[in-house]
Formats: sequence, structure tokens, C-alpha cells
Amino acid sequence: MFKRIDHIELLTAAPARAVEFYSGVLGFRERERTRVKTPAGPLDLVYLELGGTTIEVMCYPEARSIPARSAEQRLGWQCLALEVEDMDAALAALGAKGVATAWGPVKRPDYARAEIRDPDGNPIELRQWYRR
Repeated sequence: MFKRIDHIELLTAAPARAVEFYSGVLGFRERERTRVKTPAGPLDLVYLELGGTTIEVMCYPEARSIPARSAEQRLGWQCLALEVEDMDAALAALGAKGVATAWGPVKRPDYARAEIRDPDGNPIELRQWYRR
């Protein structure tokens, strides 16, 4: 059912330092940089890859404080993201084991997303890619 870790989000106030560490120290290569508009202002994203693993370095460059995503929002890891083969089947299998979705699924042309929580409340994103 689950294929691999798709990506890990890292929210930071110092993206250059984070990119330098993951690239210069750990050997990740930079795949892409982009800026997206959000209600909280621009969000800069840098995608770093190593051996099929992606870290999404995230920064709100104009924010005076980190925009709240939830009560647990903080600097550091935001969630673990697992790629699934079939979102509906994955959610059904998890539901059968008593695991409910925190939100989703949200279906877009290229992917479907949903989120579950581990027993401690840590978010785990599920992602099914339709095309990549």
C-alpha cells in the first residue's frame, strides 16, 4: 500500500543556512526553488534531494512571526509525507484500523492529499501522484 517517504517539510527562519547544511554537509542536491502566494504572505520553497528522498525547505521571508498552521506550528519538521499507490484504498485500510483523517482527501489534477496523525498528534501527509 505505502511506497516510500515522498518528502519531509522543514520550516525555517534561516533558509540559506538550512540549504547550506543539507547540501554542503549532507550532500543533498538542489532540485528546485519556487515562491508561492499564501494568505500569510509569500512562502519560499527549496526542494533538496538525496537518494530519492526530498526535503522541502520552507520559509516565510516577510513574516514577523511564523504563520500559524495549527496549534503545534513551530520551526523544524512539519510532517512526514508518505506516497501511496491509491488514496481511497489507503484511507479505507487506515480507517479499518481506527485511523481517521485529520483532513482530506483533497484531489487536484496532479495529486491527491490527505493527512492523518500519529498517536502523539504528529501530522503524516499521504500523497498520491497522478502524474509527475
